[in-house]
Amino acid sequence: MAIDKMGALRRTALFGSLGDGELKALAERAVVKRLRQGDALFFEGEKPGGLYVVVEGAIRAYRESGAGREQVIHVERAGATIAEVPLFDNGTFPSTAAAEEDSVVLFIDKRDVRRLCLEHPQIALAALEILAGRLRRAAGLIEALSLREVDQRLARFLLSEARLRGKPTDRGISLELVLTNQQIAARIGTVREVVSRTLSRLQQDDLISVDGRRIIILNEIALRSYAGE
Repeated sequence: MAIDKMGALRRTALFGSLGDGELKALAERAVVKRLRQGDALFFEGEKPGGLYVVVEGAIRAYRESGAGREQVIHVERAGATIAEVPLFDNGTFPSTAAAEEDSVVLFIDKRDVRRLCLEHPQIALAALEILAGRLRRAAGLIEALSLREVDQRLARFLLSEARLRGKPTDRGISLELVLTNQQIAARIGTVREVVSRTLSRLQQDDLISVDGRRIIILNEIALRSYAGE
């Protein structure tokens, strides 16, 4: 299937302000890369050659401990760019990135990005805004991992998922979990077994109802209070 590279670039905060001519020229140099779920896009410590635009699917950036435990830093979907940090500080990739699901990305050579930043200051400003947003999210992640218990972190995760894809019902907010317990554990800084036990505790406290991968938040206000929001 042909990829609308110009359309993909236009949807990004970084390149969306470019005119058609410049977008077309950039699209012609962009390289399409297709990933299967689980495929690595790049590895922590590698030297980058440019940045990536997510066209389809989702890419997660994560750090891994020596014991193989994974901590997700952020997940980016269609319209996002990834790997901006080493592009501007000439360092290595600060994390590993892999496909959360079957995905398509565009690779943009760093020389093209740097040239465009010099010619169009609004691109540099957009990059600063993206990086500032990532910094804020990273600060929130550090706070959650260091100051909040696993129960609170899982409650916050469920509330966040409910805001994205939850549906109101007579019993409460219904939510179909699309991530496995292992993937949830990587999001909230714990292990799969603890996620399973914590879901059971939240159910015993009548905050949620669990039926396989279907969760019903029985009392959103109580769960928000429990999560410390």
